[in-house]
Amino acid sequence: MGANSSSISELPENEYLKKLSGAEPISENDPFWNQLLSFSFSTPTNSADLKLLEEATISVCKSLVEKNPRTGNLGSLIKVFLSRTKELKISAECQNHLFIWQAHNALFIICCLLKVFISRMSEEELQLHFTYEEKAPGSYGTECEDLIEELLCCLIQLIVEIPLLDITYSISLEAVTTLVVFLSCQLFHKEILRESIIHKYLMHGRCLPYTSRLVKTLLYNFIRQERSPPPGTHVFQQQTDGGGLLYGIASGVATGLWTVFTLGGVGSKPTPQLEQCSPLANQSLLLLLVLANLTDAPDTPNPYRQAIMSFKNTQDSTAFSSSNPHAFQINFNSLYTALCEQQRSDQATLLLYMLLHQNSNVRTYVLARTDIENLVLPILEILYHVEERNSHHVYMALIILLILTEDDGFNRSIHEVILKNITWYAERVLTEISLGSLLILVVIRTIQYNMTRTRDKYLHTNCLAALANMSAQFRSLHQYAAQRIISLFSLLSKKHNKVLEQATQSLRGSLGSNDSPLPDYAQDLNVIEEVIRMMLEIINSCLTNSLHHNPNLVYALLYKRDLFEQFRTHPSFQDIMQNIDLVISFFSSRLEQAGAELSVERVLEIIKQGAVALPKDRLRFPELKFKYVEEEQPEEFFIPYVWSLVYNSAVALYWNPHDIQLFTMDSG
Repeated sequence: MGANSSSISELPENEYLKKLSGAEPISENDPFWNQLLSFSFSTPTNSADLKLLEEATISVCKSLVEKNPRTGNLGSLIKVFLSRTKELKISAECQNHLFIWQAHNALFIICCLLKVFISRMSEEELQLHFTYEEKAPGSYGTECEDLIEELLCCLIQLIVEIPLLDITYSISLEAVTTLVVFLSCQLFHKEILRESIIHKYLMHGRCLPYTSRLVKTLLYNFIRQERSPPPGTHVFQQQTDGGGLLYGIASGVATGLWTVFTLGGVGSKPTPQLEQCSPLANQSLLLLLVLANLTDAPDTPNPYRQAIMSFKNTQDSTAFSSSNPHAFQINFNSLYTALCEQQRSDQATLLLYMLLHQNSNVRTYVLARTDIENLVLPILEILYHVEERNSHHVYMALIILLILTEDDGFNRSIHEVILKNITWYAERVLTEISLGSLLILVVIRTIQYNMTRTRDKYLHTNCLAALANMSAQFRSLHQYAAQRIISLFSLLSKKHNKVLEQATQSLRGSLGSNDSPLPDYAQDLNVIEEVIRMMLEIINSCLTNSLHHNPNLVYALLYKRDLFEQFRTHPSFQDIMQNIDLVISFFSSRLEQAGAELSVERVLEIIKQGAVALPKDRLRFPELKFKYVEEEQPEEFFIPYVWSLVYNSAVALYWNPHDIQLFTMDSG
C-alpha cells in the first residue's frame, strides 16, 4: 500500500481534475482533454485502494455536481469520449495504442464519476446532469436526453463490435463495467425497480436492435475466459527516464502531474485467485445476469431474458421463430465446457440454473450429453461443501439437480457412469461408485446437515423431491448409498420420537402452569412426519420399480427392519407401509429357511434369487414426479441475489456498504 495509497488520496488536488470539476466551461475541442486523458495506470483491485479511489472521486464529484449545471463539463467529457469511439475499430485494426488508450481513460473517468452520481442522486437528477450545456448557465436543450441513450448505445456497440485484442481488452472491460454501473441504481433502493429511466433506454429505442448481439458477446466473453493481458501490452510501456508511467506526447503534457494516478504498483499485487481468472469474463457474466433479471416493462417483456430463453446451437439448422426477434446461435459445446469448468462461482451456477430453467434448447442439449458427470460433479461438490457456501449458491445447485432429475433418461444414465476415487468425499473412501449413488449420498448428507443446522424446510423439500424423481430408476445402488438411505430414516425416526416425547412432557407441564406459551411441537412434528412420509415413498418407489436391481437396499432394509415397526400401526403411515412390510416379511422368511449364520455374500445371493421370485404385481405404487416451479414474483429473490454477487465479485468496483439498501450485508 504505502505510497500507492497516498497517491490516490492526492487525486482531489490534481490540476486537471480540479479544472474538470471547476467553474470554467471546457469546450469539446479544448487541448485540455488530451492532457486530462494522457495518464496511464493499472486499475486498483484490492478493496482498500478501491475505497480510497471512491473517496477521492466523491470529492471531485461534489464540486462537479455543483458546477456542472453552469459548465456542462460532464456532457463535454462524454461527447469527447463519443467522438473518439467512432474511430476505435480502425484504431484496433491499425494497432493505434494512443487513440485506444485515451478513449479508455475517458471512459474510466466517466465510470468513476457516474458511480458516485448514481449512488447520491435520483435517476431524474442524473438525467438533468447529462442535459446541461455550457451555452447558458443552467439551461438545457431539447436534444439533451439523448446523451444518455447515445452513451449507452455507444458502450453496447463498443462491446459487440470492437475485436478483443491485448490493446482493446481494458476498454472492453471498462465498457462492460460502465453498463453495470449505469444499472447500479437498484443497489440504492430497498424495493425492486420496475420503472427505471436506464431500463427504458436499454429495452427500447436505439439500444434494442443490439440485444441479441450483446447477450451473445457477453456469453462468448464468459466462454472464452480471456486472461487480462500482461501489464504494458494495453497501455504504453513504462519510461525509464523518470517520467513515471507517462508517455511523452507532443501535446505538451506536464510530466509528473498525472503520476499521482499510477495505481496498482508495488504492494497491491492481485491475489492468486484474481490472477487465475478473467476479469472480462467475470464482469460480462455479472452484466448478463443483471440484464436478464431486469423486470419486464409495462408494455414489453425484458428483451435480454427473451434472448437468453431462445438462443440455439450453431449446429441447429431449424428456422428461428418469428415471434422472437432476439434469437441467435452460439456454440453449445463451448458453452457446456465453460459451464462445467466455472461452477465454483455463484454467478456461473446461477447462469446454469437460468439456462436449464428457461432455455429448452440448452436443457435438451445438456441432457443428451454423454459426459454429464463433468457438469454434475462440480454441482455435487458445491452441495458437499455446504458449510462453506452461501445459502443461495446451495439452493441454485440443488434446483439444478431437481431440474435434471425431472428427466428419466438422466436418472437412468447416472447409474451407468462409474467414477473412481472421489477425493473430495471425506466420510468414506469411495474407490468406485456410480454417479447416481454419489448423487444420493451427497443429497442425503445435505438433508442431514440441514436437520442439525439450518432446519430450512425449502432445502429439505428440494432434496427429497430430487431423490423421489430418481427413486424409480435407482440401479445397483452402492452398499454405502443404500445404508445412508436407511440411516437417514433412522435419524428421522429418532427425531420423531424425541419431539413426540418433548410435546408430551410439555403438555403435562403446562397443565400445572399457564405462564409461558407452549413451543410449537405440533408444527415440528408435522414437518418431521412429512419428511418421514417422503422417505417411505422414496423407498417404496424403488422397491416397486427396481427391486431386482437393488439387493443392497433390500439388505439394508432387512438389517434395520426393527426401525419400521413403530410406523406400521401409525395412522399417518399405515397405507405406505404395506409394500415395505411385504418386502421385509417375504425376504425374512426366505432367509429363515436358509438357516442361521449366513455370510453377507450368501444373504445377498438369497435376496437376488428372491427378487426374481417375488411376483411384481404384489407391489403397487404410483410413480413419484416432482417438477420445479419458480415462485411467484421470482425477482424478489433473484434481483437482490444478483446484485449481491455484483457487490461482492465485480472486478475493480467498490460501493460504500452503508449506502446499500437492496440487501443486508450478510444476505446470501
